[in-house]
Amino acid sequence: MSKPTSSHAYGIGIIAMIVGLAVGISYYQLYYIPELIAKPKISEEILNPVEAENVISMIKGSASPEQQDNFVPKLVNIQLGIDNRAVWENIDETPHTVTADAGREYTDAYSGKFGSVGVVKPGERYEFLFTQPDVEINYHCEPHPWMTGKLIITKARF
Repeated sequence: MSKPTSSHAYGIGIIAMIVGLAVGISYYQLYYIPELIAKPKISEEILNPVEAENVISMIKGSASPEQQDNFVPKLVNIQLGIDNRAVWENIDETPHTVTADAGREYTDAYSGKFGSVGVVKPGERYEFLFTQPDVEINYHCEPHPWMTGKLIITKARF
C-alpha cells in the first residue's frame, strides 16, 4: 500500500496565502493610498481669506524689455488668512506666464505646484491659494524673462 504524496495542508496553506494577499491589497487600496494622497487639513480662515484676493496685474506693454513695470505690484506681501489668494490678471495684449525661478520651484501642500500651466492669455487670470507660511517665491514670465516679481508669504500678524 502506498502513501499519498500530497496532503490537505498544502491546500490550506495556499488558501491562507490567497486570503492574506487579499487582505493586504484591500488595506493598501482602502487605507494607505487615500491617506497618502489626501490633502492636509487647513483652517477655514486660510481657505477663505478675509480679503477676496490679492491682484497682480500684467500691465499693457509688459512684453517690451524697455518697460520698467510689468507685474504690478512687483513685490507682494501675503498674510495667511488675510489675503493669501493671489490672482494674476493679464491686461496686456500679449500672453504671459507665471513661472517660479529655476531652482526655487514651490509646491504648496494644499494647492499643489505654483505656476501657470501654459500661458495666461490677454483677459485671462491665474489664481493660486497659499496655505503655508514663511515662503519667498521669485517668479518671472517664461517668454519675457525681464518680467519678474516676488511673493513673501507670512502668518497673519495678529
